[in-house]
Amino acid sequence: MKSILVSADGPAGFNARLETALSLARSIGGHVTALVNMPIAAHVVMDPMGGTYFASEALDRIRDDRDQRAEAVKARLAREDVAFDVLSVEGDPVESLASAARFADVVVVSRGEGLAGDLALTATIPVIRVADDAPLAFPIEKACIAWNGSEEAAFALRSAVPLLSRCGTVDLITVIDQMGGFPAADALRYLSRHDIHAQLQEIERRGSTEETLAVAVGLSGASLLVMGAFGKSRMREFLFGGVTAHFLDGTGPLALFLAH
Repeated sequence: MKSILVSADGPAGFNARLETALSLARSIGGHVTALVNMPIAAHVVMDPMGGTYFASEALDRIRDDRDQRAEAVKARLAREDVAFDVLSVEGDPVESLASAARFADVVVVSRGEGLAGDLALTATIPVIRVADDAPLAFPIEKACIAWNGSEEAAFALRSAVPLLSRCGTVDLITVIDQMGGFPAADALRYLSRHDIHAQLQEIERRGSTEETLAVAVGLSGASLLVMGAFGKSRMREFLFGGVTAHFLDGTGPLALFLAH
């Protein structure tokens, strides 16, 4: 997990996600790539005949603002003890991050951006989502893994090994009547081969699965929750709720490690 991509757009949550990316890079000797993006679509104007055109003056002004932000981000990173580069692009925020993620190992975003869910489905790498005012420090003292035996949960677990191997304590939490697919014992055995000796918590469901899991994670005191993203379809979770949607909508300092 040497190549860390971080969204550098907008002030909301920027310090938290940048500090998270820097802390991770320091802990593993990694490289931070900060992506400064300008969404072109926001500056397309429709004419009365149904045509489209760019508002050139506004576009030039926004490009200047983007370039100034890129220089400010470079100046900020130059003061740190981490290898870095800064990319400037133009496009949809999720698509731009997903494209840049082709040559990254993890991407860091924050809650206020509202990108984590779409990005977890679009990017080919895991997503770390932090609270806007609570950067995640590495190495992590305690992490939890939400385990339901699914392909998504297994992928998230495997992807998180570089972080979990440096973690003080790891709990693998499963809601008993939601188990299927791969047994928890298989997950524990896999982790042990990486010298990660996780503690298994099997809990009875009280209320919804997501509420039960949220209570267990809260009681654990973990700062990071590793979970598979959208085991059900995104539309089904939007209509009926689900574990991924519940944690994406949640508040508090808990950071999420999402992988689909």
